[in-house]
Amino acid sequence: MDKNQQAIDAIIHQGMLPLYFNADESVSIDILRAIYKVGIKAVEYTNRGEAAFKNFKAMVQVRNAEMPELLLGVGTIKNEAQAIEYVAAGADFLVSPGYVEAVANFAHSKGLLYAPGCMTPTEIIEAENNGVKFIKLFPGNLLGPEFLSGIKDIFPKLLFMPTGGVDTTRENIEGWFKAGVCAVGMGSKLISKKLMEAKDYTTIEVETKKVLELIHSIKAK
Repeated sequence: MDKNQQAIDAIIHQGMLPLYFNADESVSIDILRAIYKVGIKAVEYTNRGEAAFKNFKAMVQVRNAEMPELLLGVGTIKNEAQAIEYVAAGADFLVSPGYVEAVANFAHSKGLLYAPGCMTPTEIIEAENNGVKFIKLFPGNLLGPEFLSGIKDIFPKLLFMPTGGVDTTRENIEGWFKAGVCAVGMGSKLISKKLMEAKDYTTIEVETKKVLELIHSIKAK
């Protein structure tokens, strides 16, 4: 199976994509271990600070040694140079806050999943016309499930995942799945700044497990 499909399958199977960044390398690695322990097989590390690239390389080494089946993607990719750098460092898929044609072309040339952030039908059409199959609706809290319900019929072949402000409540997650998402991106509502600062990996583990079970029960309906 190609890497693109492998990443799509992993994200759909878990029904969520956890995403985070922490400036501390060991905290970044310990969070990875915590969420992997409860069944996460695909995760997005966001390229948000000066330490991001160095941390990511260290995370790839730990992943290779301890979690061989984990797919480690990178988010907040805004140009081709960043994409090239992270893929060379071992990124399994790429995520952007917006649609970047050069990144899409690079990802396709490498057979990797590219999930661009889109907010309008125009952006989604542009991405689709360039071979993108997986759309990150961003920011999810501004668009809401109603937005997806309104446009989904125009894009029957695309997969959608909201990111940004997706809550860990049943009501919020169920609303998105009813609207037709394949997964939800879970950032600070799941792996909060407070939990990271406290290095409370047990709670991160428990909360991630809870959300995975909640999504599983929603999808089983």
